[in-house]
Amino acid sequence: MRSIFHGHRAALLLLLLALLAGAQAVLAQDTADLLPVTEAYKLTADAATPGVLKLHWTIAPDYYLYRGRMNFKAGDGVTLGEAQLPDGEKHHDEYLGDVETYHHSIDATLPYSVAAGTTRLKLSVRYQGCHEVDPKICYPPHTEQLDLPLPTSLGSTGAPAGNNPLSAALGQLGSHSSGVTVGMDSAPLPAEQAFRFEALAQNPHQLLLRWTMPKGYYLYRDQTSLKLKDAGGLSLTPTWPAGTAHHDAHYGDVTVYFDQVELPVAVDGDLAGRKQLTLEASFQGCQDGGLCYPLMTRAVSVDLGSGVAASGKATATAPELPPANAGESAQPISLIVALLLALGGGLVLNLMPCVLPVLSIKAVSVLESGENRATARRHALFYTAGVLVSFAALGLGILALRSAGHALGWGTQLQQPLVVGVLALVMLAVGLSMSGVVQFGASLGNTGAHLAARSGPAGDFFTGVLAVVVASPCTAPFMGSALAYAFAAPMLAALLVFLALGIGLALPFLLIGFVPALARLLPRPGRWMETLKQVLAFPMYLTAVWLVWVLAEQRGADAVGLVLVAMVLLAMTLWWFERSRSRGAISRVLVALLALATLVPMYLLAHVPAPSRVAASEDGVVAYSPEKLAELRAAGTPVFVDMTADWCVTCKANEHTVLDTQAFHDLLQRTGAVYMKGDWTDVNPTISAFLQQYHSPGVPLYVVFPKHGAPGMQLSTVLTSSMVEQALTEAVR
Repeated sequence: MRSIFHGHRAALLLLLLALLAGAQAVLAQDTADLLPVTEAYKLTADAATPGVLKLHWTIAPDYYLYRGRMNFKAGDGVTLGEAQLPDGEKHHDEYLGDVETYHHSIDATLPYSVAAGTTRLKLSVRYQGCHEVDPKICYPPHTEQLDLPLPTSLGSTGAPAGNNPLSAALGQLGSHSSGVTVGMDSAPLPAEQAFRFEALAQNPHQLLLRWTMPKGYYLYRDQTSLKLKDAGGLSLTPTWPAGTAHHDAHYGDVTVYFDQVELPVAVDGDLAGRKQLTLEASFQGCQDGGLCYPLMTRAVSVDLGSGVAASGKATATAPELPPANAGESAQPISLIVALLLALGGGLVLNLMPCVLPVLSIKAVSVLESGENRATARRHALFYTAGVLVSFAALGLGILALRSAGHALGWGTQLQQPLVVGVLALVMLAVGLSMSGVVQFGASLGNTGAHLAARSGPAGDFFTGVLAVVVASPCTAPFMGSALAYAFAAPMLAALLVFLALGIGLALPFLLIGFVPALARLLPRPGRWMETLKQVLAFPMYLTAVWLVWVLAEQRGADAVGLVLVAMVLLAMTLWWFERSRSRGAISRVLVALLALATLVPMYLLAHVPAPSRVAASEDGVVAYSPEKLAELRAAGTPVFVDMTADWCVTCKANEHTVLDTQAFHDLLQRTGAVYMKGDWTDVNPTISAFLQQYHSPGVPLYVVFPKHGAPGMQLSTVLTSSMVEQALTEAVR
């Protein structure tokens, strides 16, 4: 019996082994028909667009990819932004819960920046998918390593280390080799890339929020607020981790977070029946040593049972901004051409309205010299010296700070309210001097108004300085290409371009000083000169009024009140200074006290916060945003993009003569184009990125985007109605 039992057991074991072998053979035959993972999901990558990696998966029939199982990891020297993935097909997975999947194909974009010296774009891409018909199996997560050449326009040099950004940047300027362009990583990133926000539910009553920032960016702890939408009876309790102590010029001593911060948040209240929460996070952060972003708000829907991270992101894919193919800076230019354009632009700058008030000072001094040729030549030479030194200093300062990662361009100093306020005071002081309220002498400190208003070499030199300062809100024809070349050229070439601009600006007075035939055309000096001098003071007052208006747009009524108080105190200081010339030390002390009192409202002005701005609501005008531009382009709508600023005189002139006319609005209706406007009056990293993409040194910038996705066409900085009509007509063909 025992042997029979053992015989049956052996036979049963053999039968089971035979069945198992058969099952394995069947399974092997079924799985043999499955494609290798790289054939089921064919991944191709395109890095031709600077700063944006395009990824495309071709998905075989009967296969799908999970949206939430995609992951991207940067290699050495690479910083990745938030991947832009399309919405997938939503369904419920028995193992993963609510998921989104892709069939057939998927296109994704991945923003990135690179560190100095990086020549290859290296990253890993992980994804996971399944076979949805028999045999229904899922592949394990698969990772592909990408190693791609960078587009040439992303070649860059990093900012050197040092405590003084300006000194470090100046030291770096000479290190640019010929033909190397400052890369996109030099400019502040768009807010969506600089501050990536995600949220997931660890369990229904515990959320985990995560902010991820590239190197050199930080998030304020105390400027962050959280709230739930449409969730009555629920509350949030965040538990902030330890951060980094930081002294902020605006907020004082604060706590900030660099690189990445994870924030556990408890959800208090009854969650019965809730499967999803909509969280709204408002936060603010800065680029270390650079620009601070306005308050950002992201909304994200969190599935309470999935454990899958959801990202707070824009609803539309950020637009691809191809290089402009027309306009001033469409084609690369040589140094010789850039110098000629700069010379012509500087010459035309004499006719721009921002320069004319200061030129009136110079005109008076030239007329006063009469037939004295030596005096006329001295006026011309010292005025030219002031112009050239100022252009060189301004140009090198802008280039240095751009190399250090600051988004500066032509005229951007007027984005600073304190600079605008000081210029308004200088214009008022010069006007009062020309009106005869005060006569400056050697006893007054070396203020710009004193030096510009007095006679002699110092007065001529600082009139040239003042001319350059007030010229910056204007962009004359030919200047755009020259400045774009200078901002990307080696230091020596850039310096030559700025000096050529200065020679162009000073050329009329050089010709009057050194060409007797031209000097003889000037009227003879006489008593009428004093009347002319006083009449020319009024353009100075109007310039001061314009600067106060710019300040109102930047910081509102409080800033205007402060600068008006400062102007009254300055006028009182100058009036008492003139009356106290023959008086004793007490009067001079009073002058000093009044001058110090003038500084108090200017100090307060520097600390007036920017008012919260509401999107532009002008009739027929759409406020610029990359997402809206992408939406319009995807719909096949032609778009006229206008990048402007309230302090930009050229911008305002174009608006008056072309863009605010009925003919332009009729043209928009006739072509079906959308008029989109971006305001660069204050610091705006998103607009700075757009300007840099088009190699524009500043505003104005006009780009016409044709329908059907053709590249944008960049127009001249000085518009004409016929130019705009031709561009929009071509855009709808």
